[in-house]
Amino acid sequence: MSDLSGIDLSAVVKAYDVRGVVPEQLNEDLALLFGAAFVETTGAEAIVTGHDMRSSSPGLAAAFARGAAAQGADVTEIGLCSTDELYYASGTLGLAGAMFTASHNPARYNGIKMCRPGAAPIGQDTGLREIRALVERWAAGEGLPEPRRPEGSVVRRDMLEEYAAHLLSLVDLSGIRPLRIVVDAGNGMSGLTAPAVLGKVPVEVVPLYFELDGTFPHHEANPLNPANIVDLQNAVRENAADLGLAFDGDADRCFVVDERGEAVTPSAVTALIAVRLLAEHPGSTVLHNLITSRTVPEVVREHGGTPVRTRVGHSFIKAEMNRTNAVFGGEHSAHYYFRDFYNADTGMLAALHVIAALGSQPEALSGLVRRYQRMPASGEINSTVRDTQSTLAAVREHFTARPGVATDDLDGLTVSAPTWWFNLRPSNTEPLLRLNVEATESSTLNRIRDEVLTLVRA
Repeated sequence: MSDLSGIDLSAVVKAYDVRGVVPEQLNEDLALLFGAAFVETTGAEAIVTGHDMRSSSPGLAAAFARGAAAQGADVTEIGLCSTDELYYASGTLGLAGAMFTASHNPARYNGIKMCRPGAAPIGQDTGLREIRALVERWAAGEGLPEPRRPEGSVVRRDMLEEYAAHLLSLVDLSGIRPLRIVVDAGNGMSGLTAPAVLGKVPVEVVPLYFELDGTFPHHEANPLNPANIVDLQNAVRENAADLGLAFDGDADRCFVVDERGEAVTPSAVTALIAVRLLAEHPGSTVLHNLITSRTVPEVVREHGGTPVRTRVGHSFIKAEMNRTNAVFGGEHSAHYYFRDFYNADTGMLAALHVIAALGSQPEALSGLVRRYQRMPASGEINSTVRDTQSTLAAVREHFTARPGVATDDLDGLTVSAPTWWFNLRPSNTEPLLRLNVEATESSTLNRIRDEVLTLVRA
């Protein structure tokens, strides 16, 4: 084993996953230790692994499997897959799982997303802290403990068709009208999963960048950056398409553009899917993180559901999905969670719901979602600061002096008034504050946004 003493695990182990530059921060020797620590922490006798299309992913996944097997766990490797396919495997097989991906990060990065059986999340408070502590101890020279069981087996299994069939069983697409859909895979894993799923749907797919390529030669696989959906927007217009879909690198997020090539906000997608699922499951709970539009809880209440506001982050939302038995949850970052998908996030299932909603009625997508885009929003604005806590305190003091203003600390600082609200939230990994503002009028939005940014950047 190579020398791991120079690797700073505090920079690699994030709030919800492991992520770093390969090989400087994450290499195969370290992945082996993570595999062993994963088994030690979870007590798993069998696990499932998968990986994305990055050149480093197969080696890292294989090393993790060796570490897990050395501690006595049997390993099922499903190979190339999307993150939500790994969650499907974890759920349907009842196994703890590990996905090797750095999602939307640049090519030099890789990482590990881990879960317990049934796709239950592993974050800092649900096992990741313990896994890091073991890896640090072993990397410092203590060595792996004696395994409690004989060495486990490592077997391969392809689950793509099972995954596709499961998704298609959850949405009725039999009666939809003909649709032309542009899909931008961004050279990520939806280049594999989209043909398997959408190839069985009565729609015409115009593919963009379906070739699996972890160097991302066309654009970063991060559709929340407006620069990365320009090709999709142009292709929708050029092909007179009804809809455009863009997936991130590991295809657990889905971003939508309408027939004009205009972006549909994830909040509007959340509201649209909530309406569909509340019609199927009347009176259910729907989760939304605190940065989604106020329109989302309004729409949920209008359709007889119970909205529940949550912190940002998949481990928090999945835990809340389980606690509340919510039928669905949505985030501003285009993560969508489904009770029928082991409470996990899946961009492809969200896409199928949008296709079903659009294809089951004659209206264009822009008209269909207009009712769910009621307030102007700023989008996320990042500011680098020296001291996040003192900056938050200064912003709080500035705004709480005003009548009719309320604050809460569910995740960062949220300040609310009758015609506007904003959330200012520290990054988990960088000296950044992330600002989101929404208001009933654009002029109010601009005024509040500028006022907060002046305080933050002073």
